[in-house]
Amino acid sequence: TKTRFRKAPKTDNVYIKLLVKLYRFLARRTDAKFNAVILKRLFMSRANRPPVSISKLVKEMKGKEGKIAVVVGSITNDIRLTDDSALKMTVCCLRATDGARARITAAGGEVMTFDQLALRAPTGSNCLLLRGPLKAREVYKFFGKAPGVPHSTTKPRTRNSTKSRKFESARGRRGSCGYKV
Repeated sequence: TKTRFRKAPKTDNVYIKLLVKLYRFLARRTDAKFNAVILKRLFMSRANRPPVSISKLVKEMKGKEGKIAVVVGSITNDIRLTDDSALKMTVCCLRATDGARARITAAGGEVMTFDQLALRAPTGSNCLLLRGPLKAREVYKFFGKAPGVPHSTTKPRTRNSTKSRKFESARGRRGSCGYKV
């Protein structure tokens, strides 16, 4: 049978390739499952490495002071988060947006890379592995039961789905226009 999972990253990014080299070694030479998981996630496509916002970081790290938050992906800013004092933490990620990096460092936190993490925690001890919401991508709204079928919440693919008033949104979709399914 054909193997259906990646054994190497498809990217041409030399930095990711170097990290793969490093974590391949660590996964082989240490017994920690942490390194094997990091390696597997480094192979993933960008769609499977969803970003994590700083507000989610704060929520997940509450009561876990002293631990390192590890995200194999991007960390993004969140303007809805007003309390910056909670951002005093150590995070490790592939990429942090300028806004997120500035806010974390201004709060007295630290943003580190995976090669720095390998030196500080080679077995992943005292680390918290996080990932973002995979199904938050717009495409997932179109998947599922066919639109129009009873109890379906799937978004119909229309000519102009964002601002379509005329297409698949009147009769059968609201009680004021005939009936609602």
